[in-house]
Amino acid sequence: MVDSFSKKPIELALFFTRTISLRTWDRLGILDREAALYRMLAEQGIRSHFITYGDVRDLRYADRLSGVTIHCNRWCLPRRLYARWLLALHGHVLRRCHVYKSNQIDGALVALEAARRWHRPMIARCGFLWSETVERRDGFQVPEAIEARRVERRVFAGADRCVVTTAAMAARVATQVLEARGKIDVIPNYVDTRQFAPDPAESSHRPTDVLFVGRISEEKNVDLLCRAVGPLPVTVRLVGRSSAKSPSSPPGSQARIEFVGPRPHAELPDEFRRAKVFVLPSRYEGHPKALLEAMACECAVVGADVPGIREVIHDGENGLLCRADVASIRAAVERLLRDEALRRRLGKNARRTVVRNCSLEAVVTKECHLIQELIHDDRMVRVA
Repeated sequence: MVDSFSKKPIELALFFTRTISLRTWDRLGILDREAALYRMLAEQGIRSHFITYGDVRDLRYADRLSGVTIHCNRWCLPRRLYARWLLALHGHVLRRCHVYKSNQIDGALVALEAARRWHRPMIARCGFLWSETVERRDGFQVPEAIEARRVERRVFAGADRCVVTTAAMAARVATQVLEARGKIDVIPNYVDTRQFAPDPAESSHRPTDVLFVGRISEEKNVDLLCRAVGPLPVTVRLVGRSSAKSPSSPPGSQARIEFVGPRPHAELPDEFRRAKVFVLPSRYEGHPKALLEAMACECAVVGADVPGIREVIHDGENGLLCRADVASIRAAVERLLRDEALRRRLGKNARRTVVRNCSLEAVVTKECHLIQELIHDDRMVRVA
């Protein structure tokens, strides 16, 4: 895809979340996953400029980011000064870009300021609502929640298009920011369904009974999962970075809990293929990528019936929903471990759901159409 007015490649500036660098993505094991969209957009003639908050070490990732140019704090300025002067420091690049986009809301104000300064369209994209996450974690009136709502109102009202990952998020934005109505698009998180796919040779060899992949943090509710499966003679594998003490088996547990820490993203397909059941017992979610990746690998999934999960799992069709309590999670896990035919049916339906709605190719097509539409409308305004 090229700019139909000038026949030149389209240039997109992606503004990172405040304080986030490519090294952060790499350390969290998500660099390749996050960059996959922009590598594929480059194949469609849309070249991306990553505006990061890292130092010169971010430039070392250039060979892993074909079609992407990295712009970072190569002056080694104090973080606060770099954030304040970001538009001036990168102005020579930003002024030639056709469209600006935020990766999350925390960091989107600078993208909005750039759009107003250089009169370019701006996409306010977020994979989760910052305000909603803080409110559920800390309460409605904490300073961070107030600041998050303030930023969201400004960004969603001022952006040319607002991109969220679920219909529930779209409804909340439309309710709380009246100016955003009519310019909200739902583009889900994506999965590379070629990489995350079942292995027919291993379909019957699944040594892990129960798998969890994600941050080992309070909102993910991993302790609840450990308590739920404790009385069962099962193997439970926990994959992810722990923000506190590592989870362990409760006293008297028959379950064998294996906490293996974070794994590179490229190793996750094997984790999902080796598991009979994937469980996500979170208190809340945005649009959980690990759940989608498990489903793409035809792993039978269990999820708590909470926002973000209930939009993905249709109970009894492509997975099981349960209450976020010990008895309900245990019953769902036992049901799936007893019934291999049910696991297979739900797993196949789960993959079909992801391929149809959340494949990388499908999301690239939606992103291309949105970007082209914005640039066309912007040029029509200029001509008029």
